[in-house]
Amino acid sequence: MGSEKVGSCGKLIESSKPYFAMMSLQFGYAGMNVITKLSLNQGMSHYVLVVYRHAFAAASIAPFALLFERKGQPKITFSVFMQLFILALLGPVIDQNFYYAGLKLTSPTFSCAMSNMLPAMTFVMAVICRMEKIDMKKVRCQAKVVGTLVTVGGAMLMTLYKGPIMELVWAKHRETHHNNTNSSSSTTSKGSSERDWFLGCTFLIIATLAWASLFVLQSKFLTSLICFIGTLQATAVTFVMEHNPSVWRIGWDMNLLAAAYAGIVTSSISYYVQGLVIKKKGPVFATAFSPLMMIIVAIMGSFILAEQIYLGGVVGSILIVIGLYSVLWGKHKEQIETEMGHHDNGIHLPVTKGSAQNFANEDSKIDATVDHCTQENFGHKEEVNKEKHSSSVVISMTNQETNK
Repeated sequence: MGSEKVGSCGKLIESSKPYFAMMSLQFGYAGMNVITKLSLNQGMSHYVLVVYRHAFAAASIAPFALLFERKGQPKITFSVFMQLFILALLGPVIDQNFYYAGLKLTSPTFSCAMSNMLPAMTFVMAVICRMEKIDMKKVRCQAKVVGTLVTVGGAMLMTLYKGPIMELVWAKHRETHHNNTNSSSSTTSKGSSERDWFLGCTFLIIATLAWASLFVLQSKFLTSLICFIGTLQATAVTFVMEHNPSVWRIGWDMNLLAAAYAGIVTSSISYYVQGLVIKKKGPVFATAFSPLMMIIVAIMGSFILAEQIYLGGVVGSILIVIGLYSVLWGKHKEQIETEMGHHDNGIHLPVTKGSAQNFANEDSKIDATVDHCTQENFGHKEEVNKEKHSSSVVISMTNQETNK
């Protein structure tokens, strides 16, 4: 009895690891957004922050990449270098600079909500590049299209409508104090605040488009190489945009913490942990946790930054999350079809040697009401686990950076 209990506890802990890992990552991402916002509010240049962040990331990833992934990488030819150059330009440079600029002008909660648009944006980019085929007769395609429209609608609502401030119980006293101390200047700064908010929304949408383009174009390259080339590119951009040498000065303060935390935690550790989870549970599982970061950031932001949350942001966030899960549901159903030997969007799923003949000689069909399929083999019915051989070609959200 004792050994059975120990065995069952061990299985429970083992099965719970991916859940704890993804929840921990969301706390890590949330902390990065709050710490970065504090650093930007204190005057740190977001251009310099991008340089330092990816310098930390490249330095922390490089030793592991050289030890474990060096043999599987292609030789650096001119064409390969140009691909790396474009990937680094889209990721570390364009995405991160616009994301931090948008974060500075809006709020951590708003920025996290906008980042949930990534799966829908990636789906649109994949359709434009003819990497995705849309068959509106299939429910999964309808779900992806409707989810994309709902997500974009939520983003537009958040951009164009702020609405009244949502009163949070734990922030009421600070909000009252803030209103009393700033009532004289509120009317004069309202116009500029609205312009900054709209500009910040635009920056965040551009950042999401750049990150979606990175997902569409990304190949199997060392993350350390992309971070290193991105660091060089970001340095060049910073020299062009920032002419004051003092912006590079960094000490043992919040600026150093923000750069090191973002580089090591969200650009190094998170990549490794998320890669393990995706390998075990699939990209859809990993992506499904992204809205949790927005909730954590909203709570942390209201406590630490006395962040104000508006009705438009709440309603828009809800629409974005609904659209996100609609797109993910469609991708999940596509995974199931791909796993069962169907050739969807030109993707061929490899099967194990032992099951190759059965799949080649017999027809398999998908039951839309359950999550498993039935395979007929000389009158014998066998249940097939839908999570075996998860397809890696699924719209994934890292962060990144989500992973930001």
